[in-house]
Amino acid sequence: METMKLQAHIGTDGILQIQMPTDFKDTSVEVVVVLHPLSWEETQPKSNAWGKLTTKKSIQAAIAKIQQLQQEVALDKTSIPEMIEEGRRF
Repeated sequence: METMKLQAHIGTDGILQIQMPTDFKDTSVEVVVVLHPLSWEETQPKSNAWGKLTTKKSIQAAIAKIQQLQQEVALDKTSIPEMIEEGRRF
């Protein structure tokens, strides 16, 4: 079972159209619908601190970059006591 949270719009005709990811083609599924009306603010696109739109792809890219940086600047565990001792000298 997979849970997805999507935003959709119900047209003036009362029809709700939901586009599913491609891995659910030609498959029978059970669907549970929970309606939660959104305020105007909730329907507006989100932006990051630099004013660029925040998307799933941009968030995944940011996480990947953070993980890469963590590996690049990772400290050797044996060097930490040396750094603490060095700090005490000042």
